[in-house]
Amino acid sequence: MNTPDEKDEFRNPIDKDKVAENPGLLPFAHTVGSAVIRPEDTGKIKGRAVSAMRQQTQRQMDQLYRQLQQLAEQAQTLKRRVEVSERIYQAHIPFEPIIGSTYYLYERHDGTDLLSMIAPDEWGRSKTFKAFIAKVTLLADHTWEVEYTN
Repeated sequence: MNTPDEKDEFRNPIDKDKVAENPGLLPFAHTVGSAVIRPEDTGKIKGRAVSAMRQQTQRQMDQLYRQLQQLAEQAQTLKRRVEVSERIYQAHIPFEPIIGSTYYLYERHDGTDLLSMIAPDEWGRSKTFKAFIAKVTLLADHTWEVEYTN
């Protein structure tokens, strides 16, 4: 029969070679029901991160390029407005321009400019100008808004 010492001693039926002391530190699942542990592919993670970063920075670069294009167009419009305004103030103006009214700038055959109230399609046969330059409106600050240039 068993002696009291033999009853008190516990014998683990599992082989000690098949049991881990710290199963949470194993690089693999230690039981059938454990979650699958896969090592991370750091190259893949970094590759995706770099790709996302490049995509985002390219999107921002495209946005900046569109903004630069818009600013360049605004600068060209402003430059054209200054050129036409200077021509208007050097042109022959046989009347006093009224704020908010639309006028037409022409180049005469002799090379001088003329500001007129008559639109290009209203001249009929008696054209006294060489070229139509611009359709303009006098603004309240006495600058000219160029609506159309030829």
